[in-house]
Amino acid sequence: MSKLMKETDAVYARPELLQVAETVARDKGVEQDEILEAMEQAIQKAGRSKYGQEHDIRARIDRKSGEISLARYIEVAEEIENEITQTTLVEARKSKADAELGEFIIDPLPPINFGRIAAQTAKQVIVQQVRDAERKHQYAEYKDRIGEVINGLVKRVEFGNIIVDLGRAEALLRRDEAIPREHFNNGDRIRAYIVDVREELRGPQIFLSRTHPQFIAMLFAQEVPEIYDGIIEIKSVARDPGSRAKIAVLSNDLSIDPVGPCIGMRGSRVQAVVGELQGEKIDIIQWSEDPATFIVNALAPAEVAKVVLDEENNKIEVVVPDEQLSLAIGRRGQNVRLGSQLSGWDIDILTETVESERRQQEFIVHSQMFVDTLDVDEVIAHLLVTEGFSSIEQVAFVPVGDLTDIEGFDEEVAEELRERARAYLEKNVSQMVERYSELGVCDEIAALEGITPAIMVAVGENKIKSLDDLADLAGDELLEMLPAEISMSLAQANDIIMAARAHWFSDEDSQETEIAEGGKVAVTEAPEKDLKE
Repeated sequence: MSKLMKETDAVYARPELLQVAETVARDKGVEQDEILEAMEQAIQKAGRSKYGQEHDIRARIDRKSGEISLARYIEVAEEIENEITQTTLVEARKSKADAELGEFIIDPLPPINFGRIAAQTAKQVIVQQVRDAERKHQYAEYKDRIGEVINGLVKRVEFGNIIVDLGRAEALLRRDEAIPREHFNNGDRIRAYIVDVREELRGPQIFLSRTHPQFIAMLFAQEVPEIYDGIIEIKSVARDPGSRAKIAVLSNDLSIDPVGPCIGMRGSRVQAVVGELQGEKIDIIQWSEDPATFIVNALAPAEVAKVVLDEENNKIEVVVPDEQLSLAIGRRGQNVRLGSQLSGWDIDILTETVESERRQQEFIVHSQMFVDTLDVDEVIAHLLVTEGFSSIEQVAFVPVGDLTDIEGFDEEVAEELRERARAYLEKNVSQMVERYSELGVCDEIAALEGITPAIMVAVGENKIKSLDDLADLAGDELLEMLPAEISMSLAQANDIIMAARAHWFSDEDSQETEIAEGGKVAVTEAPEKDLKE
C-alpha cells in the first residue's frame, strides 16, 4: 500500500473540464455542479476498473481550478467486515498517529490514462447522469404547471399520437385528447392544455389535451382581460370537442354584463377561440345561483315553458312547446347533454302536450286513490288533488289549517279526512306486518334504518328473509324488487345493504377480541374418514 495520508491527493489539472461542464449545463438546462458530479462518477468508475471494483475509489474535481484528484478511501473501524475497504485503529496509527475511529485514511492514486474502453465507459456514465439530471429538472419545472396552456412545435406523429417539442422537454398529445378531424404536420405550431405530468422510468411524461373543458376556459382567460383580472368568472364548461361547447360566466361587478366582454367587439374575442378550436361553436351563458334559471339559460336557444325541480334526486323536468322539442334536445341530444354537463343536473325534456297528458293521468289516478281509500266522493277527491295532495300520508299528517284553506272544507271535514287517512294507514301497516310475518321475514330487517313494512313485504315475496339474504344483494337488485309506488334512490338502497352487512364485521371484530384476550375459537374437527380421503 502506498504511503497513507489524509488530504494530500494525487492531482492533475484539467481546466478545460470546467468549460465543458459549463457548456453542457447551459445546453441541457441543468446545473454545472451536476455535470461535474457526473464526470466524477465516470472517473471513479474508470479507476475501479483499473485498480479493482472492490476498492472504495473516489474522484474529485476542484470547482475552481478543474484539478482532478483520485484516491482510495480506507475506513478506520472497530470491527473489520471488509479487509479491503477497512482497517483497524492500530494499523491506521502506524501511518497516522492521530487517526480516530470512523475516519477515512486517504491513499492517493496516480493519474490514469483512459483507454478506448475506459473512455467509452466514462462517456456512457456521463451521458446517463446528464440525462437523469435533465429529466429531474424537466419534472421539477412542469409538475407545478398542470392546468396551464402552452405552445410547442409538432416534432412527429406516431399512430395518431403527437409528440410536441416544448423547447427543453417533449410532451405527448394522445389521439383521444386531440380534436376530431384536426390534422397536424411536423413543424406545425400547436397550443394545448397540460392535463398531467408524471415521473416514469423513462423520465417525466407531460400529457397534453385539446379536448379538456378547461382548455376553453384558459383560452378565454388569454383573450378576455376581464376574466384574467377576475372581474368575470368562468363557473363551468361543457364540451363536445370539435362540434359545440357551452360556458357559464358570472360577473363579480354588477355594472358589467358577463356575456358581452367574452364575445368582444363584433365577436372578435369568441372568434379567436373558435379559430383555435377548429370552428367549434361556443355558447356563452350567464350563470345563476337559481338552478331553474341557470338550466333555462343553458338550454338556449330553445324556449322553456316550465321547469320542475327534484332536488333530492338532482333531476329537473323541463317542459317546452311542442315545436321547440327538437331544438331543446339538439342534434343527437347534443344540446340537452351539454346543458346537463354544464349545470350538473339530470335533465328530462317533455313537450307541453306530453306533460299535459301525464298530468291528467296523474290527476285521475290520485283522485281514484282518494275515492277508494278515504271513501269520499269524486268532488272532494278532485279538490284534494287540485291542491297538491298526492298521497294518503300527506292527508293524514297535514295541519288542519292546510285542509280548511281548501274551498268548501271546514274544520269538521278536515278532521274527518285526517282520521280516515290515519285509520287507513294503520290498517294497511297491520296488514303488511301480518303479511311479512307470514312470509317469514325476520324482525332484524325491520330494525334497519329506511326499511318500511311495504319494503318488508316486497323483499319477503322475493325470498329475502334474513339479514344475510339482504346483505348478499346489490343495491340495484334491491331496487328491482320494490314496487313502483315505493320511491328509493340507488344510494339509499346501498345504505340499507351496507347496514345489513354490518353484523358480518362486528362478528369478525368480536372473534379477534376473543383471540387477543386469550379466548378460544371453536374449530369443528373433520371426521377421520374425511381426513384419510
